Amino acid sequence: MKFVSLAALAAMALLMGCSSVSGTRFAQQEAAIPKLAAGHGRIYFYRVDALTGGGMTATVKLDGDVVGESLPGGYFFVDAAAGKHEASAATRVTRKLNFVLEAGETRYVRTKAQFEDKVGRVVPELVSAEEARRELPSLNFSGARKSN
Repeated sequence: MKFVSLAALAAMALLMGCSSVSGTRFAQQEAAIPKLAAGHGRIYFYRVDALTGGGMTATVKLDGDVVGESLPGGYFFVDAAAGKHEASAATRVTRKLNFVLEAGETRYVRTKAQFEDKVGRVVPELVSAEEARRELPSLNFSGARKSN
């Protein structure tokens, strides 16, 4: 029985390692992040490393355009024009989040793996700047696909 338990733990660690992020830590990269253009705001997308859904990834879209991937332990940011936006994370199920971004504002969208009805999904949620600033320093930059 101990062998089975160790094998299960090893398999879980391997799955988590396959989707881990090895980019620059937020705390190291923060000073190098460019200034915002006039009329734009910044949206940070991030996912805290967790045992639940650790091997699960999801495509992240902003207003229908792919902007990155939700990876455990990773973050990226997108600069977007001020106004109404829709963020979504897609696995087999797509979850959406609507919010308003003001010019010069920074918003934080945490993606979180959940299991409902035996189906894994990644859910985007707005979090406060205070909460995000506690979670971001230990995360690694995973890159963004494009800026709007």
